[in-house]
Amino acid sequence: MRIGLIGAGHMGSTLAHLCADAGDDVAIANSRGPDTLRDLELMLGEHVIAATPDEAARFGDIVVLAVPFGHYQDLPAASLAGKTVVDACNYYPQRDGHRPELDDGRVTSSELIQRELPGAHVVKAFNAMRWDHLRDYRHSAGALRRYGIPVSSDDPAAKWRVMDLVEQLGYEPVDAGTLRAGGRKHQPGTDVYTADLWADELRDRIGVDA
Repeated sequence: MRIGLIGAGHMGSTLAHLCADAGDDVAIANSRGPDTLRDLELMLGEHVIAATPDEAARFGDIVVLAVPFGHYQDLPAASLAGKTVVDACNYYPQRDGHRPELDDGRVTSSELIQRELPGAHVVKAFNAMRWDHLRDYRHSAGALRRYGIPVSSDDPAAKWRVMDLVEQLGYEPVDAGTLRAGGRKHQPGTDVYTADLWADELRDRIGVDA
């Protein structure tokens, strides 16, 4: 599979490592240009190339957004049209600036990203576990019990593609529902956010396909 990654901080770099280790080809980008990612490119090996955000968007069968939420309006919307786009971002008002429609719960941050990318198929995932735990906890209890990753989307086909990716990376996907109902269940401030739950416990807490 070809994975585009926009954002090369802790989460983006971790996902690049996990995807490359699983045999996926990865194009990773940041806001400062490919030259600033050459060391990461060399460290992660032949499956990873440094790119611009537009190149990463065009490259990926699945494109992961791992940027501060406040920059969501800077994404290459035209290049993301038709793509399955994983929203791994979180809204932190103290960092991103207060947005009344998010503060009062009228919408979720993933819904705003979907509005900004009307041609893409947005899926919320990989946002509820710390980057270092995501790096370290895959396959923690073997094949019979794994940590859960909540997944939300309004597009069933895109959701299944991302759930397959979650499985590939060593976690168990848990269907949380739509961007609106499901996204509320695993955003910052919820009892599953950074709670590192086994999949069965996560499923019990958030409900299935809500």
